Amino acid sequence: MIWSECKEIWSDGPREYVMHLWNVLDFGMLSIFVASFTARLMAFLKASKAQLYIDLHVPNHDISNASLPADVAYFTYARNKWRPSDPQIISEGLYAIAVVLSFSRIAYILPANESFGPLQISLGRTVKDIFKFMVIFIMVFVAFMIGMFNLYSYYLGAKYNPAFTTVEESFKTLFWSIFGLSEVISVVLKYDHKFIENIGYVLYGVYNVTMVVVLLNMLIAMINSSYQEIEEDADVEWKFARAKLWLSYFDEGRTLPAPFNLVPSPKSFYYLALRTKACLVRLCKAKSHRHDNEVEMGMLNSRQKPDRYRAHSRSREEYTLRKPIKNPTRYQKIMKRLIKRYVLKAQVDRENDEVNEGELKEIKQDISSLRYELLEEKSQATGELANLIQQLSDKFGKNTKKQP
Repeated sequence: MIWSECKEIWSDGPREYVMHLWNVLDFGMLSIFVASFTARLMAFLKASKAQLYIDLHVPNHDISNASLPADVAYFTYARNKWRPSDPQIISEGLYAIAVVLSFSRIAYILPANESFGPLQISLGRTVKDIFKFMVIFIMVFVAFMIGMFNLYSYYLGAKYNPAFTTVEESFKTLFWSIFGLSEVISVVLKYDHKFIENIGYVLYGVYNVTMVVVLLNMLIAMINSSYQEIEEDADVEWKFARAKLWLSYFDEGRTLPAPFNLVPSPKSFYYLALRTKACLVRLCKAKSHRHDNEVEMGMLNSRQKPDRYRAHSRSREEYTLRKPIKNPTRYQKIMKRLIKRYVLKAQVDRENDEVNEGELKEIKQDISSLRYELLEEKSQATGELANLIQQLSDKFGKNTKKQP
């Protein structure tokens, strides 16, 4: 795995490598593993050196009555007498951290599953929210930690427990109080100094209200908001994450998984041959140019020519980098199609769902014009009806006059 990460850094570059958080996690995990194994190797070498001394200077290997140097006698002690900086203890602690990080690496392949993919995406969003929240959290936490330490640092041994008497104890007490694992007796003194106790009660209460009631609920609200955003568009988010995971395996890079990548593959020999050929061609061209310059312009100009050749090659490389890509790779084609499909879908959804201000004005104008047309037609129909009634009344009047 270390070799594969080194190859990825070489191929992608350090800046592109650091841009992906999974690469940072891999690098940190492998670094901790290497540090753990190194510390364990140091402990083994020191123990082997002590064992060699015993084999040479202690007869019959009876160390019960033998006088040993301090650095050799240390390796005969039980674990409870080891120094805190013992390489074996440090190795075990680092190894535990590395194992936790190695199991968290499984989350990288979760987007391939439809059920766990949205959960993994929402977890990533919540981690970003937690980092934003940590700025305010650390500011409040450090303020109360220093304040409580300054208040109780003079009462070491005059309290029922060592809380707030040192910076370490102050950190432990305030941290575990977030989870309700600290007691109120932490601010009580054995002396009759009520003023200090009252200030301690007030500061400790304000801290609990600020951290537990306000900041933790704000963090829960931020996490809930991020989860709702993912849930509203979970299908699209999951498909993009899955496509990104698939495309990560299409890149040019390692062919075999660890530990088989330590064995050179035919592709490695092919690339080595190409690079060797390119180096030989460059050397031949440089020698030919140098020989021509020495013959034509002398040794003074021949020293300046390689610089001009480098500048010319550098400008040619910059020109080739600035040129547009004529033959895009399969990865670039797929990404272009995915982006185009997503943009078209977003445009169609916006046209179907959203109504802009101009369309609302047009609808209002249509409604008002329809109202006026209906009123005009109503007035015309009323006039025509009145004329018909008048004509009918006139005809009835004439008929009544003719009958007598």
